[in-house]
Amino acid sequence: MLAPKSNAKRIIVWIGGILAFLIVLIGVAAIYLSSQWKPLLTGKIKEGVYTASNHLYQIDFKDIHLNLLTGTVVLDSLKLIPDTNVFNQLKAKRKAPSHLFSIKVAFLKLSRIKILSAYFDKRITLNSIILTKPSINMVYYRVPKRVDTLNDEQTLYQQISKSLKSIRVGSIKIVDADFDYFSGVKKLNSVQHLNVNVKDVLIDSLSQYDTTRVLHSKNIGFELNGYRSITKDKMYTLKIDSVNGSINSRTLKIKGLKLIPMYPDLTFSRKYSMQKDRYDLNFSAIDMIGVDFIKLNTEGSLYAKHLKIGPAKVAVFLNRELPPASFNKGRNYPHNALKRLPIETIVDTISLNKVDIAYTEYSPKTKERGTLKLDNLTGNFLNITNDSLRLTKNNHAKADLSVYIFGTARMDVKIDFNLTDAAASFSYSGTVRPFNMKILNSLSKSLGEVEIEHGNVKQVSFNINANESGSTGNVRFAYSDLKVKLLKEGADGKAEKKGLLSFLANTILIKNDNPSKDEPLRTANISINRAPQASFFNLMWKSVFVGIREIVGIGDIPMKAAPKPEASKKEIRKEKRKARRAARSSLIG
Repeated sequence: MLAPKSNAKRIIVWIGGILAFLIVLIGVAAIYLSSQWKPLLTGKIKEGVYTASNHLYQIDFKDIHLNLLTGTVVLDSLKLIPDTNVFNQLKAKRKAPSHLFSIKVAFLKLSRIKILSAYFDKRITLNSIILTKPSINMVYYRVPKRVDTLNDEQTLYQQISKSLKSIRVGSIKIVDADFDYFSGVKKLNSVQHLNVNVKDVLIDSLSQYDTTRVLHSKNIGFELNGYRSITKDKMYTLKIDSVNGSINSRTLKIKGLKLIPMYPDLTFSRKYSMQKDRYDLNFSAIDMIGVDFIKLNTEGSLYAKHLKIGPAKVAVFLNRELPPASFNKGRNYPHNALKRLPIETIVDTISLNKVDIAYTEYSPKTKERGTLKLDNLTGNFLNITNDSLRLTKNNHAKADLSVYIFGTARMDVKIDFNLTDAAASFSYSGTVRPFNMKILNSLSKSLGEVEIEHGNVKQVSFNINANESGSTGNVRFAYSDLKVKLLKEGADGKAEKKGLLSFLANTILIKNDNPSKDEPLRTANISINRAPQASFFNLMWKSVFVGIREIVGIGDIPMKAAPKPEASKKEIRKEKRKARRAARSSLIG
């Protein structure tokens, strides 16, 4: 009779042997079935992509690894390739999308696939699809608008229903992608470390009509962190802390966007042969709401309900020692620039919130910088569009803004842009509330060699009509007790008062009050011809400033001619010879 311990040991060995045999049997079966399923699964994957994309895309891979025990499939050296011949055919039928994608990835992993359910029940269910460090090219093409084919085209489910009842994927993840954006063959931008997360993809008889899903998913999100690049002209660094978007919720959030000049202000400006604005931008937040990402992809047009900008800081510098730009700056009027956008654009509302603007000019005469500060710019722009259909219904964009001049004097401005007028016409009106004029000294002393000793503004109001050629309108300026000091450079290099000229200016030229005693309020009717080198904002402020000067009593001052380039030595010798001949002639005479 065998001992109990010996019997127990034999039972354990016997059970272990059976388990080992079953494991080997299952393993062998899995290997066998995997080898048999390889060609079947390969064909199904390629056929599925080809059918689902209306023959526009083909998928190819070097090898496929199938593990029936874990339900895992790994594709090696995968490529998603667009068929340009099919694209051209769709383009001719006005059914082509505006963007084509090319994707290359070393490994694509599909995890926890229910193999038996897929084979016997024709339902594909898997936990996740993961693409790690893929290379993605997105190419934009200007294509004719798509025709309405809603009643003619089958849904994706209808296209696959003959071979499958449903497809469900828990998540699709694109991790650390390199993303390049092209317009035709020209690369426009390159992004690294892009992440995309698609949640709960479902294709079946019911979900095809589910309006809460976009591209059959509950949510498609993307994010980009720590973006940095150098602009093409090598003059700026562009930095973005983060970009987050959701196609389903139609939102895009940008945090920490900065455009940083590569050189200090004067060094930067002297890299050019003529005047050029230098920008230093810092946008804490930019939010887009109601973005139609699907329309952007299929039609290449941008639609958003709301664009929110701010808080932000904008610094602009211009060096006046250089000659003006040779081109007509009228082309850069906001509504002219809108016309030139390469894609159709509709933004219902643009909101500015706490935007601080500092505009600085360098004066070659005083060798100083003067800065105009506009703080806490807040307000809305409505109906920003270049869409031809939208413009037939409403061809005006309107702005309602408020800002504080040097953080003290509140100015309210309304602007009306005619978006279809060939002359780029617009009108604007506004008021400035009371303030002490001495706050303007940091600007007037550096650029105008004028110091305001005292003076109080009661109110400024203006109503101006303008276009690319110039402006006309009316300015009202009520003030009291205005006195100024005209300056000159002293022996020690510091500004000092021009005594006699300041006295004459205050007693003869300048009218110290408006209205003066026992007189009605003086107003000014202005008419300005815009110089080609003058910008949109230059025309706006100059139109008001000319009216103010006229009311004060100084009158209009003609603009300085652009500085001439330094004469060559040959020209100087020629001028000297002329002078000597003239002197001899006068002596003989």
